[in-house]
Amino acid sequence: MRIDRTVETSAPTSEVFDFLADFTNTEEWDPGTVRTDRISGDGGVGTAYANTSRFLGRNTDLTYVVEVYEPGTRVVLRGENKTVVAHDTMTFVPTATGGTSVRYVAEFELKGMARMVAPLLTPAFTRLGDSASEQMRTTLDRLAR
Repeated sequence: MRIDRTVETSAPTSEVFDFLADFTNTEEWDPGTVRTDRISGDGGVGTAYANTSRFLGRNTDLTYVVEVYEPGTRVVLRGENKTVVAHDTMTFVPTATGGTSVRYVAEFELKGMARMVAPLLTPAFTRLGDSASEQMRTTLDRLAR
């Protein structure tokens, strides 16, 4: 399953990158996130985060690790637990007006028995992507003020 959204904000790219690359800030822009803590690293490649999210009424814990960290340009994280592998990619492009266009792609590969219900989860993932992009836009616009 895949969520692919682009969010534009008037906030400058350097501020947007710094904010979103710090995955502990997911609590502010991802409506599914209950809590995210940095458990090791300095924020760059190899940094690990413990994330608790709520999806379809259930809490799930994933450990995310930063795989790619290109300041001002791109961040890629890989999250995993016993039922899912997630890949989150955020790409940052400055706009002509001094703002930022953020493309956020989240890919989920369900494992084991969970794979059989994947098609039934598509509408819920679509709603999650829609609400996350709206909340991300609102949160990033506050950075511009």
